[in-house]
Amino acid sequence: MTGLRYYITDRLALGGGFLDAVKRNVAAGVDYIQIREKDLEGRALAELTRRIVGLTLGTSTRVLVNDRLDVALACGAHGVHLRGDSLPPLLLRTLTPPGFLIAVSCHSIEDLARAAGADFAVFGPVFESAKGNGIGLDALAVACRSTALPVLALGGVSFENEEDCLRAGAAGIAGIRLFQ
Repeated sequence: MTGLRYYITDRLALGGGFLDAVKRNVAAGVDYIQIREKDLEGRALAELTRRIVGLTLGTSTRVLVNDRLDVALACGAHGVHLRGDSLPPLLLRTLTPPGFLIAVSCHSIEDLARAAGADFAVFGPVFESAKGNGIGLDALAVACRSTALPVLALGGVSFENEEDCLRAGAAGIAGIRLFQ
C-alpha cells in the first residue's frame, strides 16, 4: 500500500548535497517536490526552481513553489503550495493555466473548508514532530472525511507509519526529514 509522496525541501537542514537529495528523490519516483526555501529572495528562488524543474524533465515528478505564484509561473513549475493565510485557491485559479497545481497547508477542518479550488491539501501535524504534538490518526481520518480534496499527512510521518495514514484516509504522505 503506497500513496502519494510529497517531498518538502529544506536545503539548509542538509548542510550540503541538496541537489543530490533532489535527484535521489526524483529517481525514486517522488510525486511532488515543494520548494520551500523561505530564506531565498526572488531571483535566487527562481534560479533554484529552474534547476529543480530541469531535474524533473522526462519524469512524473511535479514541482510546486512555496507561496510564490510569480516564481512558479515564471520558472515553469507545475504548481504552487499555499500557506493557510495565503490568497484563496479559487482566486489564484483565475491567474493560472489549465493543469497548474495548487496545494494548501491545512491544520484544521476549517482550513480544509477554505481550501476550495485547490488540488490537494497537506494536513498536520499528525504525529509528534519537531514542531510539536500531533493530532493523531483519528483526527486525520476525520479531516480526510470532511473534504473531497485528497489529503496528504504531514508531521512526524515516516515510511513505517505511512500505511496507518493511508488507512485513515490520507492519499499520501509529506515531509522534509522523511525524504532528506
